Amino acid sequence: MRVVIQRCKYAKVSIDNTVVSSVNNGMMILLAVEDADTQADIDWLVKKILGLRIFDDENGVMNLDIKQTGGDIMVVSQFTLFASTKKGNRPSYLRSSKPEFSLPMYEKFILSLQAAFGKQIAAGKFGADMQIELCNDGPVTIIIDTKLKE
Repeated sequence: MRVVIQRCKYAKVSIDNTVVSSVNNGMMILLAVEDADTQADIDWLVKKILGLRIFDDENGVMNLDIKQTGGDIMVVSQFTLFASTKKGNRPSYLRSSKPEFSLPMYEKFILSLQAAFGKQIAAGKFGADMQIELCNDGPVTIIIDTKLKE
């Protein structure tokens, strides 16, 4: 799994000019799934995300995690995170899983994150043509790949 995490003031997902999901003060997480991913990847990633100290404390130092801030989390599937641009100018997405595998993994990730977070997770609509608007706070953007843990 690969994620891009953006600390945000707000984020919203629209489909056909209708807002379907939104959060304030928290994280926007873009998630890509590959065939080698397992529940162990989900578990590791959930723990890592919830433990990230990327929010400012009273001294303006990034020292707090998402739970300590009372912030929100949104997750959106994004297969293009596994784009390969080695050859030519048209990216290849062969590393990204097909929907038969990635949709259940995306749903398991959200449920696992929600259970560990103890709060509702906002989400995009898998496979939909979505428009995402967010205000990246900082900016703070973190990329995590479960296959690069060590």
